[in-house]
Order: sequence, then C-alpha cells, then structure tokens
Amino acid sequence: MNNILFDIRNLSYSVLKKEILHSLSLKIYEGDYLSIIGPNGSGKTTLIKCLIKINKTADDKIYFKNVPIEKVTQKKLAAQISYVPQVNEQSFSFTSREFVMLARYPHLSRFTSITTKDRDAVRDALNLTKTTQFADRSLNTLSGGEKQMVFIAAALAQGGKVILLDEPATFLDPKHENDIYEILKTIHQKTNKTIVTVTHNINSAILYSDKIALLKNGEIVYCGDSDKITENNILQDAYDKKFTFIKHPTCNKSIILPEVL
Repeated sequence: MNNILFDIRNLSYSVLKKEILHSLSLKIYEGDYLSIIGPNGSGKTTLIKCLIKINKTADDKIYFKNVPIEKVTQKKLAAQISYVPQVNEQSFSFTSREFVMLARYPHLSRFTSITTKDRDAVRDALNLTKTTQFADRSLNTLSGGEKQMVFIAAALAQGGKVILLDEPATFLDPKHENDIYEILKTIHQKTNKTIVTVTHNINSAILYSDKIALLKNGEIVYCGDSDKITENNILQDAYDKKFTFIKHPTCNKSIILPEVL
C-alpha cells in the first residue's frame, strides 16, 4: 500500500462561530486521484484550504508525511504541494511561459538564478498540458479554459508530489471542461502525482478519479472507490434527491442521467 500523505484526524473548523467542518477524518495516499464532492456548503473548499494552511487549524489535526502541518514551513509546503484555485477573471501581465516559470519559486532563493532544471520543468509542464501553443501569449488574451490549463501547467512545474484543485472546470464550456479532466488524468498516469480535486460534477468524479470523498454538513459520509458511489443510495442520501443512473457505454461505470422535467 502507498504511504499516507495527508492524515486528517477529527478536524473541525468554524468561521464566525459557524461550524463548517465537524470531526472530519480522512487519509489521502501517495498516488491517489481523489475527487471531493458534496452539496453546496458541505465544506469542500474549506477542507482544501486547510490542507495548504490558508485556513489555520488546531494543532495535530492534519499531518503531512507524518509531520503536523503547522510545523511545515509555507515554502517547504509549496515545494511539495501545488494549488490551483477556481477560475477567475483576474488580470495578469505575464506571458504563459513567464507565469509557469513563477511557479518555480519554492526552489529558488534571492541569490539564485533560473537554471536549466527550471527551464526543463517549465517546458515539460507546457508540453504535458498542451499549452506550449500559448507559451508566448499574454494570459490576458486567453479564454477561461486556456488560462486554467496554464494554471495547471504552473502547478505541474512547481514540482511537488501533490496537486490540489478547487473546482478546476467551473464556468467552462463542455470542450474545455473535458480538456481539463483529460489533462489531469494524463498527469496522474504519467507522473503518478497525487491529485485532489473539488468538483460539483459528479459524473466527472466518477469517470476520471479513482476515489471519491463525499461530504455532507462538514462530515465525510463516503470515501472509497469512485465506481461504487452510485450504490446503496449514497448519493441520494447526501443530496436529498433521487438520481437516475445508466451504464456508460465505454467504461461501463454507472453515471447520472440528467433529469427531464
């Protein structure tokens, strides 16, 4: 069995006295492709932000490689964990290549210059994410889907073992949404990086990830194989609604059919 990367132990987290996460426990292993799903307000994004110390947690609630995450410096954490936030309309004055190179910062100091290793990491990341064609274009000229692929390239170039993504395909058209998930699957297969992604797209979670963690009211109500999430009324109970399932013609996994009113 692969080693445990994140060991979350009875984690609770509150904002303005409102509890978002409640006694949540979860283990994430090296090489996992884990999708975190759940109803709005279930704590998905909050959990991801706890894993990278954007949200500060109590001592000894989250362990990274058997070390309490509070004892890991932010720079050391950045050298091992990349984070891709939700798509936004923020303006950037960089080309795609320059932006991806910025992700190498955990490996640089104020007294070092860019090395061949850094350039190779950027080149490989652009190639693997199929964004080389955008390398010399300003980020401001890219569509939302193209920009998100560059963000994933930056996360890859950062060089860590883990990539965390918060709703990587939100607001994207079907083609770019599919491109994003295909790229993530390719990264996982070719590099064996641990991928953890928050998503509202249950079908994408089933089709692309190996494991799914399902949250409801700040608690884990299911964590296991992605192709078993459609069994035993697991989704129905979590979302308080009925679902209709059908076998996918290519992979034979059960996926959700859209409702017809």
